[in-house]
Amino acid sequence: MPRAVGKLFKSTLSNCLLIGVISFYSSTLSAQESEQIPANKVDVVILQPTITEADIVVRSYPDKYPVTRWENINVKDGFYQSPYQISLFSPENGEDKARLWSQTKSIFAYGFGVIGVISLLPEDISNWDSEQGLYDKWFDNVSSGPVWDRDTGPLNLIGHPYFGGVYYQVARKSGYRQWDAFVYSALMSTFYWEYGIESFAEIPSIQDLVITPVLGWAYGEWAFTTEMDIRANGDTVFGSTILGSTALVLLDPVDSLSVGINNLFGKEIIKAGTGYVGVKNVTIGPNGQTEDQIQFNISLQLGDGSNYSTKKHQRVSRVKDPVDTSIIGMSYGFGQVFLDDYWQVQDNTVTEYSLGLYFSKKYSSRLSYSKAKIEDIITDNEKSYENYSLDGQYYFNEQQSLRPYLTGGFGEMMWEKDENLKTFQVNVGTGIHYQISHKFALQIDWRHYYSTRRKSSDNNIAARLVYLLGNGER
Repeated sequence: MPRAVGKLFKSTLSNCLLIGVISFYSSTLSAQESEQIPANKVDVVILQPTITEADIVVRSYPDKYPVTRWENINVKDGFYQSPYQISLFSPENGEDKARLWSQTKSIFAYGFGVIGVISLLPEDISNWDSEQGLYDKWFDNVSSGPVWDRDTGPLNLIGHPYFGGVYYQVARKSGYRQWDAFVYSALMSTFYWEYGIESFAEIPSIQDLVITPVLGWAYGEWAFTTEMDIRANGDTVFGSTILGSTALVLLDPVDSLSVGINNLFGKEIIKAGTGYVGVKNVTIGPNGQTEDQIQFNISLQLGDGSNYSTKKHQRVSRVKDPVDTSIIGMSYGFGQVFLDDYWQVQDNTVTEYSLGLYFSKKYSSRLSYSKAKIEDIITDNEKSYENYSLDGQYYFNEQQSLRPYLTGGFGEMMWEKDENLKTFQVNVGTGIHYQISHKFALQIDWRHYYSTRRKSSDNNIAARLVYLLGNGER
């Protein structure tokens, strides 16, 4: 299956698969599931084969809004003493596990259904190599990765976080807390998407494995809380229905359209819907010219025309969960790389980026990336240098602002953006972390990189400014 199939996926999945993926919002509760919902949850959505007028009084459109919300759950005593425990598979606080896994099954059914449809299309349409089996191509891509992909910035930093946020809200709107919703998003983006659907077309991506769930957490939580707060405030912003309606349209234009149509007719014309924005590289000329296009797609599920009644959503109480988006940290900085004589290049400065989770004042983990133009000693030409690694940090003196730390991890060094010119490396080092404020910190460290294959030893000294999302360090 040639590279062109990747383009087919970017287009086909945008207009078919992802419509199905996002349509989990339209999932409804079966009669059996509705019986399991506590009676005191007055803001639940229960759609049954027969809906009476009495039902409409206490039930509101749409099912997209959470049946259960973590902020309204009575958390068991001592639950937060182990802040990173995972309740995703064994909820103990009233989370709606049935709803979560029902929607998960729907996502998988839609996704792999599209794969089956594409495999049945003529080869001149699908660009699928019929001589190579479906499983063989998937296995080749999975076993070849993950690799550092070359997708555009908007796709990596906007598109992937958006879909990570989509997965995140599946769990969040089923009553799970932020940490569990993040874990769910990480599992879905890794095994359903990167090592599942997308591996039929492309090799799994290193940065997508991190960016999708981590930045998806940040976006998903922001979208969730913003939408819920506006709904709880009578669909107003600063007392204005115009500002409120505008904000809701920006957050979810299709859902706002659905609510407006249903209000207008007093009937459930549209049961649920959603939309998504994608950035895709498409062929525009006979000679293979391409361009990036921003596309907006919508998916609607029609209702049954039953009586429709809106209801204001009650504002929820906030709980002091120690794990929220504040543990997400991004950094930017500069450094100096000292490369082994084996490479026959001049030392030079590098630009560094990182995205990580700062679990506590003692532990953190990050994906680091650095790049530079390095002069070749033999040819005097500049060569593109890249280094990326997954690292962990252990901090000392954690109760103070100035904290020494140890760091270590593994990754790869690459020349000329060529996968055939990459070298696996392990690294160890030490540094100083200075907490400037709750949201900003400065890090300076030295890292030693060693390649067992090349027997090469490289060193990097770098300084970076760290920004923590949310409320920052507690």
